Amino acid sequence: MRKFLFIITSSLISTLSYAQDGSPLEISGYADAYWKYDFAKQENIGTYFANDHNSVSLGMLGLGLKKSTGKATFVGEVAFGPRGQYLSIPNGDDREANGGNSFHIQNLYASYNFTDQFSMTAGYMGTFIGYEVISPVPNFHYSTSYLFGAGPFQNAGIKATYAFSDKVSLMAGVFNDWNVYRDLNGVSHVGAQLSLAPVEGLTAYLNFLTGSSAGGENNYSSGTLVDLVASYDFSPKVTLALNAADYSFRSDGGYTGVALYPRYNITDNVGVGLRAEYFKNKDVKGVDGAEDVDGSQITAFTLSARLKHGGLSVIPEIRLDNDDQSGFLKKDGMTATKQASQASIALVYAF
Repeated sequence: MRKFLFIITSSLISTLSYAQDGSPLEISGYADAYWKYDFAKQENIGTYFANDHNSVSLGMLGLGLKKSTGKATFVGEVAFGPRGQYLSIPNGDDREANGGNSFHIQNLYASYNFTDQFSMTAGYMGTFIGYEVISPVPNFHYSTSYLFGAGPFQNAGIKATYAFSDKVSLMAGVFNDWNVYRDLNGVSHVGAQLSLAPVEGLTAYLNFLTGSSAGGENNYSSGTLVDLVASYDFSPKVTLALNAADYSFRSDGGYTGVALYPRYNITDNVGVGLRAEYFKNKDVKGVDGAEDVDGSQITAFTLSARLKHGGLSVIPEIRLDNDDQSGFLKKDGMTATKQASQASIALVYAF
């Protein structure tokens, strides 16, 4: 009996000592819902998320876990709901068989800090490309940009990061094809990110991703993407951010675009911001006698406010888009037009 009690006591002490070596388990999450009204009375502006017209609709519920023990850290995040399932990434090996209705893994990776300067991360991660992300919490605007929709959402792979100083760091890695947590065609892409913080208030990220897919249903990308994200705080109230990208397919086509994000914080809980975006689908040359295809050019202006109280944010928004190839529809649902406009209000709660 004494031996049994000794073993139990020793096990508890060992478990408690191990738990104290690591950080507490961090649990975080978010949820969002919205109402949008398209002035042509239909789903007209086809960027990701917030597409339903004149409906109180759900975004998604995201739940995240983070745990650090010593130099190792684990992060896991799953999402439920249309924003994270139907509109982001395939949420299973067979969407049709699964009815397209399940949870979706947003992040699932582990990292290890070998030194204060050098670390490695492996798993399924939110992409390092671009300014906007899937979660509605970090984004100031609720609707998303064309650049966001065109680029990768997630990258599965292995990457290493080395911090030369607190102002310069470099990440490099090998990855699967875009947006797949497994790639039966094999690792196909290489990517890198140079991070700079030369002066106080200024941060810049130069991103690079290139590769060639072997084909199949996961053939999202075969080409080279160069992406720049920068942000400068002129003052505690005024911020200007920039996202510029160029993507070229190995065959032909691709896209290029730039978006500016000026923002003014009226108070700690009230801010207004504008997104001004230019996006162009590159021209495609005809093959085997086919006609050349001129890529569309789109300009979009999104004015948003963000009203915060605790973990709750209310985001009223108005958006005006113009497509030089008349890619939108008028109220009759049949006549093409160059202009589209919408208004929306979203509720986002984070904890």
